[in-house]
Amino acid sequence: MSSNTLINRLLPCLTWLRSYDSRQLSSDLVAASIVTLMLIPQSLAYAMLAGLPAETGLYASMLPLIAYALFGSSRTLSVGPVAVVSLMTAVAVGRLGADSGITSPQAAVLLALLSGALLIAGGVLRLGFLAKFLSHPVVAGFIASSGVIIVLIKASGDNVPELVATLWHNIGGLHVPTLLLGSATIIYLAWARSGLKPLLQRCGLSAFASGQIVKAAPVAAVVITTLIALLTSLGDRGIALVGTIPATLPSLRLPSFDPVMLRQFIGPALLITIIGYVESVSVGKTLGARRQQKIDPDQELFGLGAANLASALSGGFPVTGGFSRSVVNYDAGAETPAAGFFTAFGILLVAMLLTPLLAWLPQATLAATIIVAVAAMIDFSILRLTWNYSRSDFIAVAATTAATLLLGVETGVSCGVAASLLLHLYKTSRPHIAEVGEVAGTGHFRNVRRHKVETHPALLSLRVDESLYFANASYIEDEIFRSLQQHHGVHHVILLCTAVNEIDLSALHVLETVNQRLKAMQIGFHLSEVKGPVMDALQRSEFLQHLNGDVFLSHAQAVHTLQERELQSLRVHPEYQDFQI
Repeated sequence: MSSNTLINRLLPCLTWLRSYDSRQLSSDLVAASIVTLMLIPQSLAYAMLAGLPAETGLYASMLPLIAYALFGSSRTLSVGPVAVVSLMTAVAVGRLGADSGITSPQAAVLLALLSGALLIAGGVLRLGFLAKFLSHPVVAGFIASSGVIIVLIKASGDNVPELVATLWHNIGGLHVPTLLLGSATIIYLAWARSGLKPLLQRCGLSAFASGQIVKAAPVAAVVITTLIALLTSLGDRGIALVGTIPATLPSLRLPSFDPVMLRQFIGPALLITIIGYVESVSVGKTLGARRQQKIDPDQELFGLGAANLASALSGGFPVTGGFSRSVVNYDAGAETPAAGFFTAFGILLVAMLLTPLLAWLPQATLAATIIVAVAAMIDFSILRLTWNYSRSDFIAVAATTAATLLLGVETGVSCGVAASLLLHLYKTSRPHIAEVGEVAGTGHFRNVRRHKVETHPALLSLRVDESLYFANASYIEDEIFRSLQQHHGVHHVILLCTAVNEIDLSALHVLETVNQRLKAMQIGFHLSEVKGPVMDALQRSEFLQHLNGDVFLSHAQAVHTLQERELQSLRVHPEYQDFQI
């Protein structure tokens, strides 16, 4: 790889910067303006969700966006604080003891640093493929159950039973004015999502303009409730406000930590890294497909890693690509990651100029913003879908959902990862094996249980629909001999290998055992349609030298050749002339 190619791969921004023009600049500026308005309340709300000061949300929405624009591979992904990662940060930070000697913001910075380091290491090792082991149903179940916990997060606890118990015991201390303000904000935001756009269109606005105004509805809630709090002194009536936010830019410095803190946070950081990466790549791929743009999963590790390191250096907390924010960025017309630069600049202006006003923002408004934002996450229809489609997927989703709700988000993530891996192992350890026969006159071979086919009593053709490896080798051996017990007079077993992409050493050892057993039974063992890489591997062993049969280019050739051998055998041994072919 040439040095220029390597630089372009590590810095995807060089590709789009070379052809950047005024039209793209205009589109990116418009998109950045809209995303900035959306990101202001989200940043503050997700900082509160993470149990951190409000300004950390703003800090996590500046440098991380610039870092991702430089190193990320998606043109429209918008990086920053997101609900699930903020929740996981809150859980990890909430376990700090009073005598730990580290504050919550310092712990959050350490989490971002560790997450960034893990992502960068994954990029160096090209581990982007590992995200595929966390299945979509499992992620969907985890996110839905996390949404329930997010709604209850202001109570004390890591899981639903603890949160509900805390709410029940403290229901007597309910502050009615706060409840009314929060409820009114929720009603407004929920109505804005479904009813504001039709109203604006009836008033003569275009569908596009109406849609953009709807996306800015949380900003209106922030402005209105802040003005109400400022003019009526809501803080004096017991309604909690955001409070003083430093009107300064974050200072760039490495977090202080010790080995004990590293050991405590490496586990949560790993889980945050996994979930954040999977969510971000899913969003990036979905949006990229709409414009026929591809993202590089390995480069995304670098992009998200750089974003988290930037967040750590600027006093933020773990970040990743957000779905709703990225969709808004896409719909607003963002064409390049430069929109992220401009969004970061907009947040910077807010942090420098508007923080005195944001101090009057009621926390109930931010709580309402969180609740409405995550309401769409609470969708357990995946349970019904998986129940109808795949019971094994249903078991994995149900286990992840139950673990998250009953035991907490970190246990839920761990169960999700374990369930995904076990699900894969279970499915591949019991592969589909079909006896096949020829569809008359076609040369095609299909399952004897599904099609009307022709078979030969002396031949047993089996198709294995999976690669052969340590987890399924013994199962395949058992199925071969179970099928032999159901057929009498078999002289040849043919293994159709169209779906076999690999045979590992354990499976090769089992094939050697099968070959020896069949040889002892005076039954030939043949392979057909073996793929080139698999044949290359077999030729590096002694298996083919001891094979009690042949390897055929096509299954039709195998069947016809062996049928002819059976006919010749009958001619040589006329005493078997009554044998029916």
